[in-house]
Amino acid sequence: MIKVAEEKNVKTNGNEPDVNQLIKVKREKLAELQAAGKDPFQIMKYDVTNHTTDIKGDFEAFNGKVVSIAGRIMTKRVMGKASFMNVQDKLGNIQCYVQRDVLGEEEYKDFKKFDIGDIVGVKGEVFETHTGEISIRAQEITLLSKCLQVLPEKYHGLTDTDTRYRQRYVDLMMNQDVRDTFIKRSLIIREIRKYLDDRDFIEVETPVLTKNAGGAAARPFMTHHNSLDEDLNLRISLELYLKRLLVGGLERVYEIGRVFRNEGLSVRHNPEFTLLELYQAYTDYHGMMDLTEELFRTVAQNVLGTTTISYDGVEIDLSKPFERITMVDAVKKYAGVDFNEIKTEEEAKAIAKEKHVAFEARHKKGDILNLFFEEFVEEHLVQPTFVMDHPIEISPLVKKKPENPEYVERFELFVTKREMANAYSELNDPIDQRERFVAQEALKAAGDDEANEMDEDFLNALAYGMPPTGGIGIGIDRFVMLLTDSAAIRDVLLFPTMKSLEK
Repeated sequence: MIKVAEEKNVKTNGNEPDVNQLIKVKREKLAELQAAGKDPFQIMKYDVTNHTTDIKGDFEAFNGKVVSIAGRIMTKRVMGKASFMNVQDKLGNIQCYVQRDVLGEEEYKDFKKFDIGDIVGVKGEVFETHTGEISIRAQEITLLSKCLQVLPEKYHGLTDTDTRYRQRYVDLMMNQDVRDTFIKRSLIIREIRKYLDDRDFIEVETPVLTKNAGGAAARPFMTHHNSLDEDLNLRISLELYLKRLLVGGLERVYEIGRVFRNEGLSVRHNPEFTLLELYQAYTDYHGMMDLTEELFRTVAQNVLGTTTISYDGVEIDLSKPFERITMVDAVKKYAGVDFNEIKTEEEAKAIAKEKHVAFEARHKKGDILNLFFEEFVEEHLVQPTFVMDHPIEISPLVKKKPENPEYVERFELFVTKREMANAYSELNDPIDQRERFVAQEALKAAGDDEANEMDEDFLNALAYGMPPTGGIGIGIDRFVMLLTDSAAIRDVLLFPTMKSLEK
């Protein structure tokens, strides 16, 4: 149960305040204000000159000056002719010293009726108390909005995880570290955009509603367009439309946008999430590795002021060159199985049975290699590692390696045991691409509901000619998790997907 702040003159049941009674008292106070012509909801604006962190961060410059701040009352102590309250704005909080003789007798009476959670504007002189706390001596206090709900009790805060996610507005109100996380999220996205814009990429927008949800192995959400009388999908990827733009001559493009995958919920997965995809003509997956490594390093330095970060108690060093290893070598290193020596699908399935790796009848040799990777390798990839050269069976949109067409020029970046990025030397051969789509449709017919479907318009675009291209997708939410030391994806989504509460 969330503990709530007790107000005076409210009867309690045992040790807990009667929340309904608290709300009733708040509404009565609002009615009194409105009857007296002091309705806070009729105030249209308030001129804020500074934020709390401006004042506390540069006290020498503000000492003795009159400022105006606005924010929410988080604590309040009334002591006869003088009182204290703590006001919190978007960046921090500051103590306000309220004296009856300075504020005025009538105004002081009104102030005494203010509640925890009310939003106020405070104009006054900056000073330092004898205990050394930077404060504002209030000259005017304006009630800007009346809080008609009850805040969690200040000493316990809002700790229930489910409530925090469902009522993020209260979570942000009560937990400074949560506000810091989402401010950092905004800064991270801003720095990503700056990094790409400075390198001549242009930001574009592509459709969310698509007839063909391609570009990734995932189940889409379906909807229906009434006017067209057609079923449509919410996009699962940004890839196929962005590649069309390279065909059209836009050599460097990117999009940061929501994608939607009809999958389960976990600490790493949310059905809707934010994805960065970028495509650069005349480079390959090696160029994408260089770009990704520099991007991660640059964003961390500019947002956090360091390239050495801590995640779940483990130090991650983004300044060192990221390790590069093929998937075959990684499986050989951690599972002791060399897939270069496995020649047939039957041999692959036999070694999978021996190592107790579960597989399906439809799986090919490359699928089983990937299952070995997931089973034995991922848990070891804590420091930044590029895992390269995936089997063709799991990479339908990627160029084959010329020296070994069983594998493709693809990498995934892993940090803290999690996939952070996925990149290709993009397939630009329309004939080869059609054959891959045919193979994918066969997998879908065999029961793989995450397989890609044929996309005739995309094939038509490729037939006009797409230059050699490197492309990459980076999960913004996981990147934010890394840089904010957040354990779950819901901790970096303002409004994560939640099961509806029973009515």
